[in-house]
Amino acid sequence: MSRSKVEDIKEQSRQLRGTIAEALAGDATHFSEEELQLLKFHGSYQQDDRDLRAERKKLGQDKAWMMMVRCKAPGGDMSAEQWLLHDRIAEELGNGTLRLTSRQGVQFHGVLKGRLRDVIGRINRSGLTTWGACGDVVRNTMACATPLKTPAHQACHLMAREISREMLPKSTAYPEIWLDGERLPLDVGKEVEEPIYGKHYLPRKFKIGFAVPPRNDCDIYTQDLGFVCHAEGGPVEGFTVLVGGGFGMSHGVVQTYPVLAKPLFFVRPEHVMEAVKAIVLAQRDHGNREDRKQARLKYVIEKHGIDWFRSEVLARMKAPTEPPREVRFETVGDALGWHEQGDGKLFCGVHVEHGRVKDGDKAKYRTAFRSIARRIGCPLRVTPNSRILFYDIEPSRRAEFDAILEENGIRPADGLTEARKICHACVSLPTCGLGLAESERVFGGIMDKIDAVLRELKLEKEPILIRMTGCPNGCSRPYNADLSFVGRAPGKYAFYAGGSHRGDRLVGLEKKVVTEEEIPAIVRGCLEEFVKGRKAGESFSDFWGRTRASGAPPHPEQFHVEFAERAAKGPAKGGCGAEG
Repeated sequence: MSRSKVEDIKEQSRQLRGTIAEALAGDATHFSEEELQLLKFHGSYQQDDRDLRAERKKLGQDKAWMMMVRCKAPGGDMSAEQWLLHDRIAEELGNGTLRLTSRQGVQFHGVLKGRLRDVIGRINRSGLTTWGACGDVVRNTMACATPLKTPAHQACHLMAREISREMLPKSTAYPEIWLDGERLPLDVGKEVEEPIYGKHYLPRKFKIGFAVPPRNDCDIYTQDLGFVCHAEGGPVEGFTVLVGGGFGMSHGVVQTYPVLAKPLFFVRPEHVMEAVKAIVLAQRDHGNREDRKQARLKYVIEKHGIDWFRSEVLARMKAPTEPPREVRFETVGDALGWHEQGDGKLFCGVHVEHGRVKDGDKAKYRTAFRSIARRIGCPLRVTPNSRILFYDIEPSRRAEFDAILEENGIRPADGLTEARKICHACVSLPTCGLGLAESERVFGGIMDKIDAVLRELKLEKEPILIRMTGCPNGCSRPYNADLSFVGRAPGKYAFYAGGSHRGDRLVGLEKKVVTEEEIPAIVRGCLEEFVKGRKAGESFSDFWGRTRASGAPPHPEQFHVEFAERAAKGPAKGGCGAEG
């Protein structure tokens, strides 16, 4: 059987060592392709400033190379001390900002090659790591961010930490390269065998998350493996297991498409780890190693069927299972603002625009969060929507906490529209090498205009999920939103609609090409239809499902329409009508 080039790189890497150490010691401005593939396992991607490409090329200069570094924080959990260390790294070794990720981690951008060892070393000394934050392994394990002191929420976070620890690669390459041979601060042994991953590791990345209904904040249907907790207000009874979710879709590769996860079975809490290992092993053994674009678990299940996959998993585990239970969610949003957490203390969810923690002209997020960590000292959780929940706050410190936010220009979440609270955009340009259109840098201005429409139509309390991404790969999870805009060229997007603010339904294509300038008018058209035709108490998601036939599901062919075809039809009129 033929294998992809990356499979050969992994096999010949000496358990993910390759020539990374030699490259770090050398004078080259950037890493080789082989080294890049291995660096992913260590938590880093190579990028360049795309805003500078054309000018530097004109001057005969090399690209402005830099690294993105991603830390892992199971369930998004960080102490105040860990946050302060990350803040210092961003200031001293990065571009002065931190990016909260949609997998509850933190990314540093603008890290130069010569500073990479220092960044990774500091992160590990804080008690977190970058090991396995990227690469063909189990990525950062997600869990419901809400810090309620219930058996369900606490059990999910405990399991997320245990799975993260168990699924770390056992190779000693990481401490050898980055920590001068020190042991990882996660009690990982010096084993040289990979009992789960083997010498080729997984065929592709693998994502795991835990959700506690009714809040689907970790977008459980987008995970390779999702656990939905059943507790009914008391002890945890077990978990409905969902498998095969994933939104990655490659421009031009017609065999790729987004898929929502499917129910597999129900397991008791004591059998969760055995189920995880069995499912990961089944993907390891059957995932496509010839074509990386077809290597995710979703394609294994799409090819063979859920019943076949269940048989493969059960053959690898001895624990009993039961039929999956009914699962119901109400929102993918976070619990923003002030809430009691169940033990006399409080937590406060703070909205962070697009997850970019920086000091701007109006809002100084970095300064505010640094002050909270220093003065109040409370732990925090990064949410899957790239916000922050500060928790374990004594009620007596609430006024001081609020004053810090106000002093730094950060608006209370209750003043935002519901759509603004749950919207999301990916990073895209200028750092992402896959970006075809802007996303993070333009989405705030677009949402300002949409907010004005929402208030005009008295829809500011409606939970309408709007997402934008700079390319079809879908890092902001656009394919289950109410309304989404997927980049296909500079200033141009495919427009999808028909997902759900609960995250449990795929979108359909509405227009193959819309311009950035047209987006607010298009959204207005959708909202006006909703106001005119909704039933009493009906959400936008339910209205759409009741009144509209879904368009064609997301597919790469939708990104190959010539712009001349659109021009021949004349300018857009706004509204939501599907393109013919």
